[in-house]
Amino acid sequence: MKQTTFASMVYENKKKETRRERFLQGMDLVIPWDRLVSLIEPHYPKAGNGRPPMPLEKMLRVYFMQQWYNLSDPGMEDALYDIESMRRFANIELGEDPVPDETTILHFRRLLERHQLTVQILKEVNTFLGDRGLLLKGGSIVDASIVTSPSSTKNREKKRNREMSSTKKGNQWYFGMKIHVGMDAKSGLVHTVEVTTAKDHDVTVLPKLLREDDRAVFGDKGYFSDDLKHEARADGIYWGVLEKRKRGKGLSSSQQKRNRKHASIRAKVDHVFRIIKCQFGYTRTRYRELEKNAAQVYGLVAMGNLYQARHQLVKT
Repeated sequence: MKQTTFASMVYENKKKETRRERFLQGMDLVIPWDRLVSLIEPHYPKAGNGRPPMPLEKMLRVYFMQQWYNLSDPGMEDALYDIESMRRFANIELGEDPVPDETTILHFRRLLERHQLTVQILKEVNTFLGDRGLLLKGGSIVDASIVTSPSSTKNREKKRNREMSSTKKGNQWYFGMKIHVGMDAKSGLVHTVEVTTAKDHDVTVLPKLLREDDRAVFGDKGYFSDDLKHEARADGIYWGVLEKRKRGKGLSSSQQKRNRKHASIRAKVDHVFRIIKCQFGYTRTRYRELEKNAAQVYGLVAMGNLYQARHQLVKT
């Protein structure tokens, strides 16, 4: 049995429960730990002649906290020493259990990237949500959001990151990448994610964001296409993409009314981007490589789905 330290006893007797504690306790209840550990275990190092590896679930808990609080590897190590609520979430008793150092945290993150395990984590989380009747089928809402990257040329190549690109939105230019999502129209949970550079047009990614059994599609004007509209209607799919004004012509009153109706439906997709950017603090890319950033996005979306469904999951 672990020996409870004096610091832990003092912490237990404090009067206020912080927002961080409530968040971590809530996520601990809804994450399917056994399923995710079983998914990663075949790729995780086994105990041998060298130093024994950290327990897999402990490293997974540390990885999730690193993403939720947008921490670097050294920052995550420091947080484990500084913050008791984070240690408790990771099942670490300071003075009794080893604390993962920044190199161990780095190696675990690279393990997930190398084997594309965050993609599998998203699929497993969605299967878990589907088993509980929370991820439904029938229609999809599609949308994209820009995540900016540093545009500095102060590097070895004296050039901006080649894996990112520029795009214009309104009157503002952005440099970075795009997160494209396909969301279940009924539950508001994301079922498909694609990550591209910022210059890739939204409509070119649309076919990848839809499920084979979708009977309706909703999106903003960036997804408007006469050809796709005719194809969808020919296949019996309800086309709920907002109408786009053509050059020299305005929208008719019926088109405007239709746009208002569909805009209220597609507005649901903004919730996932609010969680990723505001709740988890993912407003700028952390890595230069698009593949590494994409791996992080898949994990964030998986946790975003669980966060959105947390109240229903606690009841089941």
